[in-house]
Amino acid sequence: MNIIQVDSYNLPIYLNLCQSYEGEFSAITDKKPNENGLFELDTQIGGNVLGYLLYEKKSPIGLAAVKAKLGAQCFEVCEFYVVPSFRKQALGKRFAIEIFKMHQGRWEIKQISGAEYATKFWQKTVGEFTGNNFQEDLYQDEYWGQVVRQQFLSAGS
Repeated sequence: MNIIQVDSYNLPIYLNLCQSYEGEFSAITDKKPNENGLFELDTQIGGNVLGYLLYEKKSPIGLAAVKAKLGAQCFEVCEFYVVPSFRKQALGKRFAIEIFKMHQGRWEIKQISGAEYATKFWQKTVGEFTGNNFQEDLYQDEYWGQVVRQQFLSAGS
């Protein structure tokens, strides 16, 4: 497992994986591809949004987009995806935990309605990372409406 930050060189790889991610969630988000067969992205890499790619050997198998809230040590997982054939191997959990360790501070993660499997993943992953010292609530998100939200602190590595 190797985690690489997205830059101009590997951004096309990140964007390719985003299409699989958006396609998988389209049943929940009701998104449709545009006339070129591509899904519009909710989160763009750049500015205060960092992107990460997860590699297994030479294959990119996952992505994450993390928004850093300016002026504070606060971070939000905006996008997170592992290719389905690589799931159930704890790679996603290890990927997430390594990202939490990279950025000390307050974290939040939100899951949209209909993504209960994602909520279970985050509860288990954040629970393991924090020793179950996290808060969870229903939150009214400006963009997504009511979401499940986990909040916790990371002291880094």
